[in-house]
Amino acid sequence: MTYWFNRFPSEESPWLGAMTLHPNPESVPRARRWFRKFIAPYEPACSVDDCVLMISELVTNAVTYGRADEEWRVRVEWFREGSSLRVEVHNPGLPADVRLRRPDVDDTHGRGLFLVDSIAESWHAGPSRFGGTVVAFLVADAWPA
Repeated sequence: MTYWFNRFPSEESPWLGAMTLHPNPESVPRARRWFRKFIAPYEPACSVDDCVLMISELVTNAVTYGRADEEWRVRVEWFREGSSLRVEVHNPGLPADVRLRRPDVDDTHGRGLFLVDSIAESWHAGPSRFGGTVVAFLVADAWPA
């Protein structure tokens, strides 16, 4: 797996959209709907269904595992990075808590990052520029070069 690090939006990595979600289960389908709606005008060549699946998994993880002593939100942002699409999911919590598992066939949980690892060109987990954790993925060839 290739690791890469989130950067602030720049001319080389223009910000395409963002959403802020409440940390509850209803935010997962909302994230799917909003991403589809907001990415459509950019006409990506990559599988939006794959992106929605990965966003769904990461928002689910953020809602399930994010922790803070005060009120908090999950933030999802997406950027164009050359011909690639980069999506970041930010939440409170410790980066050390993010780990890739290899679930057994009969496990009912633990497939989120496994799916992201299988579908994305690369992914990264680390400190968020907002505090807490960011888990992000890169989808190659989202637009013509």
